[in-house]
Amino acid sequence: MCGIVGHVSTSPVNQQIYDSLLLLQHRGQDSTGIATIEGNTLYRVKAKGQVREAYRTRDMRSLLGEVGLGHVRYATSGSAKNEDEVQPFYVNAPYGIVLVHNGNLTNTRELSDELFNIDRRHLNSDSDTELLLNVLANELQNSISEEDLTPDQVFDAVSHLHQRVEGSYASIALIAGHGLLAFRDPFGIRPLVLGHRLDDNGRDEWVVASESLVVDAGGYELVRELAPGEMVFITTAGELHTREYDGPTRLAPCSFEYVYLARPDSVMNGISVYDTRLRMGEKLARKVEREIPLDEIDVVMPIPDSARPSAMQLAQTLGLPYREGFYKNRYIGRTFIMPGQKVRKKSVRQKLNALPREFERKRVLLVDDSIVRGTTSQEIVEMARQAGAAKVYFASAAPAVRYPHVYGINMPTRGELVASARTVEEICSVIGADALVYQDVDDLFAAITEGTEMTELDMSCFTGEYVTGTVTPEYLAWLERTRSS
Repeated sequence: MCGIVGHVSTSPVNQQIYDSLLLLQHRGQDSTGIATIEGNTLYRVKAKGQVREAYRTRDMRSLLGEVGLGHVRYATSGSAKNEDEVQPFYVNAPYGIVLVHNGNLTNTRELSDELFNIDRRHLNSDSDTELLLNVLANELQNSISEEDLTPDQVFDAVSHLHQRVEGSYASIALIAGHGLLAFRDPFGIRPLVLGHRLDDNGRDEWVVASESLVVDAGGYELVRELAPGEMVFITTAGELHTREYDGPTRLAPCSFEYVYLARPDSVMNGISVYDTRLRMGEKLARKVEREIPLDEIDVVMPIPDSARPSAMQLAQTLGLPYREGFYKNRYIGRTFIMPGQKVRKKSVRQKLNALPREFERKRVLLVDDSIVRGTTSQEIVEMARQAGAAKVYFASAAPAVRYPHVYGINMPTRGELVASARTVEEICSVIGADALVYQDVDDLFAAITEGTEMTELDMSCFTGEYVTGTVTPEYLAWLERTRSS
């Protein structure tokens, strides 16, 4: 999962992009990059690490212009250690284009062959973002029929891209001398929102971002979430142009955004992430009530931070005491999106510290947003026992993650997933709990879509059903071999 943002302003944009990336830091901590345009010149700064560490004063001063974009990354495709794969990517023709991408393409093998053998384009990395950029550049080159680039030519290029590319992608690009382009895949799997405000002189300013919290914090008005396949082009003068994709589309956003990835103060597809997590807790409470005698539970505790709303609502629904038993070190990154199992395991103990007086001789129900690899859950259960808990029950606000997520979340192989080939009882034994309760798939779907007209979600990591319809067993086997090597 990555975070992306683009600004079209009437004043220097470098600080605005920096501030927006700080708000999106939870979506990726591996690397970051900013690009701006002034006239026909593109400026870029890319670095490993988090936003606060990555940029120096001289870097910010070098990012000239009133139009720009930014990116925070955690690796799902390519290598987390390869600095060549830090976004944004750049091609010099046509015009000069830089692009950032949130998602994961699932036909990279076919695209790589086409780009080399048919389009005669060379790739320098294994990143699917570089693939996406080169497809866009090639289609844009083919769409140009006049000396001056028009929005319709840009939209024609993206429409052809939609026909070639499979998988998930929310993308923002800068075209030197012309403006900012944003587009979303035809299934709307990855999020992208548009915001607008007026400067002190009444001139238009725009923002496009992964989450609505960027819009709110910047004093923008939320215009809307981009529709599946929709394309937005904003000129350097602030003129907005949009076009809906005329091919097949349907909205099937990623359910894991609501479970874990998005910040609770964001609204996605018209749905409050915070309210969704409250409903997840309420529905999970009913299943806990069926599976664990309530007089066996003395206290409910969340695994901070993303599980807190669900845990609070679960405790309130069941009439059980709610306590904070773990203190979080906020200077340690999110362990789920850290590269490498050893790093994740070590960071759990650095990130969380148990408060013994809250655990001593108590039968504790721990609530987490999900269980993916089981590493964090196992460490947390052990910490609770060491802090004096008499019994440790565990509840997951999400269903069991049994299948690879191929649309942009770092759980690509079944061998990494603790639930892939185990029963609930076996998983309970692995993490060392006295009992384990998972949310039901139907209840998660209802918790997210309640009160909306939404009829579909990507829940592939829970069900094994991939919404694009192009993910084959052969592809999953290839992905397993590639990521395990």
